[in-house]
Amino acid sequence: MRVLVIGAGGYLGSAVTERLSSLGHDIVVLTRSGKAAGDYETRTGDLTDPASLTAAVTPDIDAVVNLATPSGDQAVDTAAITALTDPLRGTGKSFVYTSGVWVLGATAAADETSPANPIPIVGYRPTIEQQVLELADEGVRSAVIRPGIVYGRGGGIPALLVDLARKHESPVVIADPSVVWPMVHVDDLADLFAKVIDASPAGSVWHAITQPAVPVSDLAAAASHAAGVSGPTTIIPLDQARVDLGELFADALALSQSVTGRAANEHLNWEPKAPTAIADLSTGSYR
Repeated sequence: MRVLVIGAGGYLGSAVTERLSSLGHDIVVLTRSGKAAGDYETRTGDLTDPASLTAAVTPDIDAVVNLATPSGDQAVDTAAITALTDPLRGTGKSFVYTSGVWVLGATAAADETSPANPIPIVGYRPTIEQQVLELADEGVRSAVIRPGIVYGRGGGIPALLVDLARKHESPVVIADPSVVWPMVHVDDLADLFAKVIDASPAGSVWHAITQPAVPVSDLAAAASHAAGVSGPTTIIPLDQARVDLGELFADALALSQSVTGRAANEHLNWEPKAPTAIADLSTGSYR
């Protein structure tokens, strides 16, 4: 397939682009500057300029993958989805939107059928998800992927835990050591994107989760090992974390979630192979 990727230069986007290319897909990258992105064909477009987005989705494009960070403005993001998908309507071509499990809010056991209850940092994202899913009625093979907390390649939120451990010279937890996070390795996540592009039914939601509920206290301990420090865990009160990290992000880090991703295993034959989050932090890419 010839796949247009938005957000290819990011942490997740670079892994997805690499995986799709390795499987033989022809990659076209959308950038604001129009500057070359590696060996990939590049087109110019901006999420705040709908006309530029529609122009980038030419008839030779077989699938569009939106990995861009939301703008924070619902009207802008809604218009961007419309612009990217207008050329796909009635074609049966694929459009994949990247969301995240924070749209589910605090949950003890959630799957793809669980209702959205978003925390403020992703407050309007379920509306964007619904916009994407409704494209199935207009001849677009649309899908939403909700990753858990992404780790691997020394990046993502776990890298912040390593930085905090180094700064405080101890494991660091935000607010509550009993919190658990659903996790997914960035390479396994990239593989799921490829499977969704190839075989996902129209109007489907997929949870990208390989570990449903990893204790943050264990992640913090592994992060301190990666940072080369030890000692009793430092618990940063939520009020202080809001000052240091921003209110919305701090609240997200304090969110406890248990989320499953079995649907992708069962229906798309997704077979994650990467090391666990604890293993990767302790002895892998974060050392």
